[in-house]
Amino acid sequence: MTRISPEPPVHTDAAAPVSATPPPGPAPARRRPHRAWSVAAVTFLTLIGAAGFASLPGLLIDPLHEEFHWSRGTIGLAISVNLALYGLTAPFAAALMDRFGIRRVVTAALTVIAAGAGLTVFMTTSWQLILLWGVLVGLGSGSMALAFAATVTNRWFIARRGLVTGILTAAGASGQLVFLPLLSMIVERHSWRPAAVTVALAALAVVPLVWLLLRDHPADVGTTPYGSEEFVPKPPPQRGAARRALSALFSAARTTPFWLLSGTFAICGATTNGLVKTHFVPAAHDHGMPMTAAASLLAVIGVFDIAGTIGSGWLTDRFDTRRLLAVYYALRGLSLLFLPFLLSATVHPPMVFFIVFYGLDWVATVPPTLALCRAHYGDDSAIVFGWVLAAHQVGAALIAFLGGLARDALGTYDPVWYASGALCAVAALMALVLRGRTAAVTV
Repeated sequence: MTRISPEPPVHTDAAAPVSATPPPGPAPARRRPHRAWSVAAVTFLTLIGAAGFASLPGLLIDPLHEEFHWSRGTIGLAISVNLALYGLTAPFAAALMDRFGIRRVVTAALTVIAAGAGLTVFMTTSWQLILLWGVLVGLGSGSMALAFAATVTNRWFIARRGLVTGILTAAGASGQLVFLPLLSMIVERHSWRPAAVTVALAALAVVPLVWLLLRDHPADVGTTPYGSEEFVPKPPPQRGAARRALSALFSAARTTPFWLLSGTFAICGATTNGLVKTHFVPAAHDHGMPMTAAASLLAVIGVFDIAGTIGSGWLTDRFDTRRLLAVYYALRGLSLLFLPFLLSATVHPPMVFFIVFYGLDWVATVPPTLALCRAHYGDDSAIVFGWVLAAHQVGAALIAFLGGLARDALGTYDPVWYASGALCAVAALMALVLRGRTAAVTV
C-alpha cells in the first residue's frame, strides 16, 4: 500500500508588503436628472406653444375692424368669450386630468385649438368669430391653463414647488416673446389670415411632443416625486369630473380665503390679459405707434416677465405670500396710473422703463396665489386654483369687453388705465386681509 504524504505547509511571509488599495472596480454611474425635470420641460414647451394662441386676439382688433367694419365692442366680445371660457374650463380640465390623464386632455385641447384657429380664415360674420375664436379656442386654451401647470407641479414635485410654478408660469411670457413679433409682422405684411393659420399649425406641432414625452404621474415611470424618498402609487382615475369640480367649488366657496383669492386674481386678470394684452397695441396705435413696434414692446414685457415670475417663485418658497401679493398689486397699479402719460408715436426711455417695471410684475402673482391655494385646500388645490383662475379670466373678459366699449364711446383708453390702477390698490388691500400661510415650508 502506498502512503500518501501530506502536502507541505504553506508559509506566508509576514514581512511581505500588503497593498492597501483595492483593485479598481467599475466607475460609478453618472447620476441622471430626476424625471420630474424632463416632465416640467415638456410642460414648459407646451405652454410656450399655448401662448401663441393667446397672443393673436389683441392684434386682430384693428384688422377685423377695417375689413369687416365690426365695432371694437363686438370684437372685444369675442375676445371676452375666449378669456372667460379659458378660465371657466380650467377647473373641469383639472378634474378631467385626474380622470383621463394629463396627456390625453392636453392632446385633445391642442386639436380643438387648431380647428378653431384654422377655421377663422373662412368666417364672414361676427358670430363666427365668437364661435371659433371665442368658444373653440377658449375651451382648448382653458384646458392648458395654469391648472395644467398646477397639476404637473402637484404630482411631480414636493420640493421646489414655488420655483417650478414660477418657471411654468413664465412659459406664457416666453411664448409671448416668440409669437408676438412674428404674428404682428405677419398681420402687417400679409393680413390676419396667415397669422391665424400660423397659430393652428403651432398647436398641431405641439401634439407629438405631448403624446410622446409627457407622463401623467411619477408612478408611470417607477420613480418618486422630486424631493420625496417615498414611492407614491398612482391614484385610480377619479370618475365624475364635473361633479368633483363643482364639489370642490362648493366646499371652497364656504371659506373666506377663496373669495379673497378669487377677488385679487380677478383684478390680476383684468389688469393683464384683459387690459394690456388686449388693448395695449391698439391704444399705442391710437397715438401713432406702428403695430409692429407696439407688439414688440408687448413682447419685451414677456422678457422681463420671465425673470419676474421665476423670481417670484423663488420668493414664494421663502417669504410671506400675502405681503408678496400686496406689493405686486400696489406696484402694478402705480405703473398703470402713469401709462396714459407715456403713450406716444415713438418708443422713448420712460416707456421702456414702464415696460421693464410692468413686465417684472406681469404674472408674478401666480406662484404666491397657487401656494395659498395649496396651503388652504390640499389635494383639491389644483381644482380650486382652477376656479380662482376662472375668476382671473372673468375679470379679464370684463375689461376686454368694457375697454372696447370705452374706446368706442370716448375715443380714448385713458379712463380704463386709471380705473385699473385703482383696482390694483383694492387687490393689494385684499391680499393683506388673507390669513393662513405666511411662509413656505419646503425649499
